Amino acid sequence: MSRKLLHLSASALFIITFVLFPKNISLSQETSPFPKYNAVAEYNDVSVQSLYVPMRDGVKIAIDVVMPKSLAAGARIPAILDMTRYWRAESGSRPSSTARFFAMHGYAFIMVDVRGSGASFGVWRGPQSPEEIRDEGDLVSWIVAQSWSNEKVGAMGVSYEGSTAQMLAVSNHTAVKAIIPEFHEYDDYTDIAFPGGILADEIIRDWNAFNHQLDEGEGVKPVDADTNHHMLNEAVRDHAQNVDVYKAALAITFRDDSPAGLGSIDDFSVFHYQREINASGVATFGWGSWMDAATADTVIRRFVNLSNPQTGIIGAWSHGAGYDADQFHQVDADVTPTRAQQLMEQLRFFDYYLKGVRTEARARHTLTYYTMGEGRWKTTKVWPIAGTKTERWYLVENHGLSKTAPSIASGEDRYSVDFSATTGKQNRWFTENGGSDVVYTNRADEDRKLLTYTSAPLASDTEITGYPIITLDITSTATDGAFFVYLEDVDEQGRVTYITEGELRALHRKVSHDAPPYKMFVPFHSFRRRDGQMLIPGQMATLNFGLFPTSVLIKKGHRIRIAIAGNDRPTFARIPADGQPVITVARNKQHSSFIELPIIRR
Repeated sequence: MSRKLLHLSASALFIITFVLFPKNISLSQETSPFPKYNAVAEYNDVSVQSLYVPMRDGVKIAIDVVMPKSLAAGARIPAILDMTRYWRAESGSRPSSTARFFAMHGYAFIMVDVRGSGASFGVWRGPQSPEEIRDEGDLVSWIVAQSWSNEKVGAMGVSYEGSTAQMLAVSNHTAVKAIIPEFHEYDDYTDIAFPGGILADEIIRDWNAFNHQLDEGEGVKPVDADTNHHMLNEAVRDHAQNVDVYKAALAITFRDDSPAGLGSIDDFSVFHYQREINASGVATFGWGSWMDAATADTVIRRFVNLSNPQTGIIGAWSHGAGYDADQFHQVDADVTPTRAQQLMEQLRFFDYYLKGVRTEARARHTLTYYTMGEGRWKTTKVWPIAGTKTERWYLVENHGLSKTAPSIASGEDRYSVDFSATTGKQNRWFTENGGSDVVYTNRADEDRKLLTYTSAPLASDTEITGYPIITLDITSTATDGAFFVYLEDVDEQGRVTYITEGELRALHRKVSHDAPPYKMFVPFHSFRRRDGQMLIPGQMATLNFGLFPTSVLIKKGHRIRIAIAGNDRPTFARIPADGQPVITVARNKQHSSFIELPIIRR
């Protein structure tokens, strides 16, 4: 992976706000769905100091402090942390445009190499390890002890930095007032490593290889005092002990597997720290995308599970919002809002919470989202959206999709799994490794490899906003398998547009009646060893699982399609590893298969 892609992911930091409207939902077709904020830069240039900060256990963490140049003696300013696994800076590089922007507007912007990475000492034991989270609190204590500090601290970042920004709230340090966590995961097992219990093989393998390349240390920036690079070289030697995430992932099937060197995947997921984050009261602007892995889920889960003052923002972008990813737009469509507008809104948020600037009043708990195919921004105070109704669409004969339940005594469709099936390498998963564009070309040809069910043309515009839920009664010739379900739009000319998807490994199909670890809107699968159930060849089994949330307008005259696959090459691991299973999907009066769609009354 190139450094160019890395910097796109790490620096594409954006924020959106909202406009209020009666009856819980506001609508906007403007390119920028937030009010103008035109704060003028207070300083003309910045200064940079690179140094080590010792942690409670003596491990030295490398930081770059980007400050307003010529800060007046006795001036007090807030700080913004950006804590990264991907190097705070390359040797000889200038501060990022984001760091310069905030420093010139009166902030100390502090880039951090997390423990075991970059020029920092120590061993990296996995994302957001307990040691890394404690380091964040130590860094805040260091900041508030500085002569320039106004004792107010925030954090921001995309992807890994989004998670570190979120985890800063866990410290419950009184100086931490506001965070902007963007495009990251709430539950690392289901959201990125094992969606539906299926290993995201190539994504995890590529990310792990890239991290090991970074850990060799060639090109990372040393601290100012390390003129002979002796300290940097010593730190890099520590990194040789960093965990091999891909090797650990290969040893995981169930959520409660704990491979040596990594431990439980739950222990570094955001949901594991819900109580601490709630107790912090830290104000939050969270960003996600309908088209970026499960980052929209993160925004929704935070919105319904955490009581912190927050606005959640969900658009249709690539990872980090570098590209427009509304699949109803041209591939080269401009990203909106503009970068300048995004930075200004970030500034408005931090000015309000870290400087006490009395900008316009902020709602304490709102969710702003974009509806694809319609081009509208909307704001709600509740989830699910007020007025949502569930429509059940049945899989019927002749590969149809109908709101009328099947009445026939027998009916089924056989499908021999095509392991060449793919959503390509510009899908919602590959964008996670560097922020590349999300492009699903016309799916018509690919759908010929799949088992599809298509509705009649719709009589009116239909908005789907929320979590679709699929129920399939199936048999298989194998004892396990991966099931992928795609929700698609088919226009009058037969063009097929990807909307969203869901997947489930048959082994994990049991719907648990235990209390889930966080509030969710889809059937709860524990993915734990005690709930694993192999298929019995030829015996009926029910698969009941959610698709990733979406907001889309299916236009009058278009048709809704459900496409079923048994593989997505090369994104996911092949299950089973050998053979070619034949699955049978039942669609009759006794064993009906259907999808439930969350419809918004218009």
